[in-house]
Amino acid sequence: MNSHASFWEAVKGALHSLRGSKLRSFLTLLGIILATTTLIAVMSVISGMDVYIAQNVSSMGADGYTVQRIVMMGFDPKKYMEMLRRNPQLSRDEYEFLRQRLTLTREIGIVAGRGKTVHRGTEVSEGVGLQGASPNIAVINNIEAEEGRFLSEIENDRHMNVAFIGHDLKDKFFAGSTPIGQTVTSEGVQFEIVSVAKAKGSIFGQSQDNFLIIPINTYFKIWGARSGMSFAATAVDHDHLAQAQEEARMLLRAYRHLRPKEDDTFSMLTSDALLDFWNQLTGAIAATAVAVVSVFLVVGGVVIMNIMLAVVTERTHEIGIRKSVGARKKDILNQFLVESAVLSASGGVIGVVIAWVVAVAVRTFTPVPMSVPVTAVVVGVTLSAVVGLFFGIYPAHTAAQLDPIEALRAEK
Repeated sequence: MNSHASFWEAVKGALHSLRGSKLRSFLTLLGIILATTTLIAVMSVISGMDVYIAQNVSSMGADGYTVQRIVMMGFDPKKYMEMLRRNPQLSRDEYEFLRQRLTLTREIGIVAGRGKTVHRGTEVSEGVGLQGASPNIAVINNIEAEEGRFLSEIENDRHMNVAFIGHDLKDKFFAGSTPIGQTVTSEGVQFEIVSVAKAKGSIFGQSQDNFLIIPINTYFKIWGARSGMSFAATAVDHDHLAQAQEEARMLLRAYRHLRPKEDDTFSMLTSDALLDFWNQLTGAIAATAVAVVSVFLVVGGVVIMNIMLAVVTERTHEIGIRKSVGARKKDILNQFLVESAVLSASGGVIGVVIAWVVAVAVRTFTPVPMSVPVTAVVVGVTLSAVVGLFFGIYPAHTAAQLDPIEALRAEK
C-alpha cells in the first residue's frame, strides 16, 4: 500500500472521527487543549515581559548601576515596610560626597521627581512625571532627543527654567507644530522647551513618554531637595562594574556611619542584577507551568489512549478486511499512530487559538504585555502531536496484532 496515500487516509479518518462526535472529541481533547493554552499563555506573558526588562536594562546600560532609597525584587510587604522605616531619603550632600570620591565610576548623575499637572493655555495634562536631572543623565540613561538637545551644564548652573519633554506632551500640546521655544506651565512656573525625546511607547499600559525633565538645580530651587532622589551611574567599564558598585556602597555606608554588621540603609541595582532576578522569576514561572502542563498532557494522553482503544474495538472488522487484502502490520500501526497524533494535534491547534484570543483580550483590557511568539505555537502543536503519538502506541500495536480471521468474525 502506498505510504503517502495511507498517511492521508489516516488523517482523513482522524478528522472524520472528530466531526462525527463533536462533544466526545472536545472532552477527549480537553486535557491537550488546557495544556497547550497554559503553555502558550505563560510563554506569551514571559515574551511580553521581556520587552519591559530589555527596556530597563537598555536604559541602565551594561555598565550602569543606580543607588535608590528602596529597590524591591519581588513582592514582600513586610520587607518593604521595614525598608521604608529603616532607609532615609538620599540627599544632595550624599550625591556630592560620592561624586567627589568615586574612582571607578565614569559618570554619576542625580534624579529627583514627582507627579505633576502640566498646562499650556487651557489644555491640561495630568500625572506627568516631572523630573529634575543633572545634564549627564542623558549619557548615563541613554536618553535620545528627537528634536533639539538635552539640558546643558550652563542651564543647570544658572537654575534656568528650561525643559526636555516626552512625546506625549508634544502630541497633546503641539500637534502639527514644533514645541522648541514654546512654553508649558506647572504649579504656576513656566518652562521653555528646548528638546523633545524620542518616543518609547508604553509598558503595562503605562506610557514612558509622559514626562518633563528640568535641570536638577532648577528643581531644587522650586521644590526643594528633601525627597524622591536617586543616583544613576556608569562604571569605567563592564569589567569594573562590581568594584565600582562596591566602592559606592562603602563610601555611602561610611557617610551614614554604618557599623560593619549593620545592614545597608539604601539599595543598589545593576542591569546584571535585574537580569538575574528576571531569569530566576521566569525560571520559577516556567517550572510551575511545566508541572501544570505535564499533568494536563498525561491526563489528555490517557484519555486519547482510551478513545483509540475504543476506536480499535469499533473498527476490528474493518482491520480484518484490510489485512485480508494485503495490509501489513506496519500499515495498520502507522494508520492508528497518525490518527492518534492528528487527534492530539487538533487539540493543540484549538489550544493555540484559545491562547491567542486570551492574549488579545489581555492586551486590550489590561496593562499586561502579552505577545504570542511563533516558537510557542510551534512547541505547543508539536508537543501535543508527540503526546498523541506516545499514547497512541499501545492502541496502534493492539490493532496491528489482531488476527485477520478473528477480526473478520467481529460484528460490524
